[in-house]
Amino acid sequence: MQSIRNIAIIAHVDHGKTTLVDKIIYQCQLFRENQDKGDLILDNNDLERERGITIFSKNIAVEYKGVKINVIDTPGHADFGGEVERVLKMADGVLLLVDAFEGAMPQTRFVLQKALQFGLKPIVVVNKIDKENCRPDEVHEQIFDLFFQLDATEAQLDFPTLYGSARLGWYNTDWKTPASDISPLLDAIIKYVPEPTVAEGSTQMQITSLDFSSYVGRIAIGKLTRGYLRENQQVALIRSTDNLIIKGKVKELYIFDGLGRRRVTEVQMGDICAVVGLEEFQIGDTLADIDNPEALPSIKIDEPTMSMVFTINNSPFFGKEGKFVTSQRIRERLMKETERNLALKVQDTDSADSFLVFGRGILHLSILIETMRREGYELQVGQPQVLVKQIDGHKHEPFENLVVDVPEAFSGKVIEMVTQRKGDLLMVEPKGDMQHLEFEIPSRGIIGLRSAMLTATQGEAIMAHRLLGYQRWKDGIPERQNGSLISMETGKATGYAIDKLQDRGIFFIDSNVEIYEGQIVGEHTKGNDLDVNLTKAKQLTNMRASGTDDSLKLIPPRAMSLEDVLEYIQADEYAEITPKSMRLRKIFLKAHERRGSARK
Repeated sequence: MQSIRNIAIIAHVDHGKTTLVDKIIYQCQLFRENQDKGDLILDNNDLERERGITIFSKNIAVEYKGVKINVIDTPGHADFGGEVERVLKMADGVLLLVDAFEGAMPQTRFVLQKALQFGLKPIVVVNKIDKENCRPDEVHEQIFDLFFQLDATEAQLDFPTLYGSARLGWYNTDWKTPASDISPLLDAIIKYVPEPTVAEGSTQMQITSLDFSSYVGRIAIGKLTRGYLRENQQVALIRSTDNLIIKGKVKELYIFDGLGRRRVTEVQMGDICAVVGLEEFQIGDTLADIDNPEALPSIKIDEPTMSMVFTINNSPFFGKEGKFVTSQRIRERLMKETERNLALKVQDTDSADSFLVFGRGILHLSILIETMRREGYELQVGQPQVLVKQIDGHKHEPFENLVVDVPEAFSGKVIEMVTQRKGDLLMVEPKGDMQHLEFEIPSRGIIGLRSAMLTATQGEAIMAHRLLGYQRWKDGIPERQNGSLISMETGKATGYAIDKLQDRGIFFIDSNVEIYEGQIVGEHTKGNDLDVNLTKAKQLTNMRASGTDDSLKLIPPRAMSLEDVLEYIQADEYAEITPKSMRLRKIFLKAHERRGSARK
């Protein structure tokens, strides 16, 4: 029987998890010497590579000194906490990766708390030791204090620490003494991470992840915690929602091997495997013995904190760019997403064309929207709304711990912006040539804050946040101060018309772009909405040709990402999302309809 270690790598965004996995892959020689697979090997999703973040957890398996190490790369952003919570069920230990300069960030705390609650053995890795102004000894002290605050056990508090740089490819127990490679880290995994617990009894495996193949259908992934699994074995599938038992058969079995999977006839206890042949399973269900079925405790996932309306596209440009445009196709796609994205919930509304989608945050929901548009879906989404609870007869809303690292020259501006949004300043401390600010702020106050803060700090602010819980509702959080510039006509925008209106605000579109009545084409300099005609062309009778659009010097339109768009829209506005375009529009396209709605 082969010795096994199951380890998850957890860290804040951009602290180097996926780069470390690259080094483990190369150290354990998964590729031939003449084979170079580049960097960020596991970030194989287009969205992950574009954004430089891990969105979906992934498994690989390497062999080191005769020991099989199953490595789970987890997302680092709080919005994907649901992904982390379920995959930690497969691990017996965690590598907590922390930046030697930034130290423990909000997401570090969030994921570490989950790992400690599961009783996992931690190994701390202080990464990016080659950074300017790094402070490894201070960060180590900070991590110990964090463990203590999170009620770690004595065994967990006695964690080993390694220092080094994934980019430079070395780790050691002393940060002043560089090693030749990362073998000290792999030695620590074998020494400190326990082997999977051997339990007596019949077959038990919790499904913690799922995959899909066009050849074999849905694939269940999880750690075999008890008993055995063999090909063609009859098993019981116990549903976590209602404990209903469904009989099934294991048609094919795979274990993780390198970057892929290898088919086997039997899986040993403690290993992570993929099972083919089961139907109608969900994440959290238990695979058990057919004669003596026993369920494992269901996976508890923190509740969503934000909702957003998803509806069909009913704009004048409906169906021009998308392949899937009906409410039925949108609903099917959303329901399919809930099968693997446990932190996401979908609810039908009074309208057959609209659905309420609940998620962990704007990034969580925007990744879903971006994925759908790339698959050919066309839809509209409404303003993100935080979820409100009634507790002891009082209105409560979600609050977050907000951390901002910013140059000292801009720290006063940041404090002013956050306090205007009902944030309370908890801490100010210097961190190198930056100021480290911590706040407690309602989740509503964070919507739209990122883009405003980047503008105010000339792009220098680094912002992160995590959910704290629910507190009493705070009134008076300011929304967007500026109104919208709304198109009065349908047609092609002209440079002449844009040029004449440039003093009225900032435009989101360029000349010669097709627009429609009710579309938001820019931001007004004042607080009210303004209807504008952008289709008006210059009359060239008896005029020189130099008076055409080509000679005009137009201010470039404001470029907005999907997250910017979602944070920007107001309650009476939609974002129209198609495979090729993102447009902002009023829910009511006609001016008289908007006036009538406002009166109501």
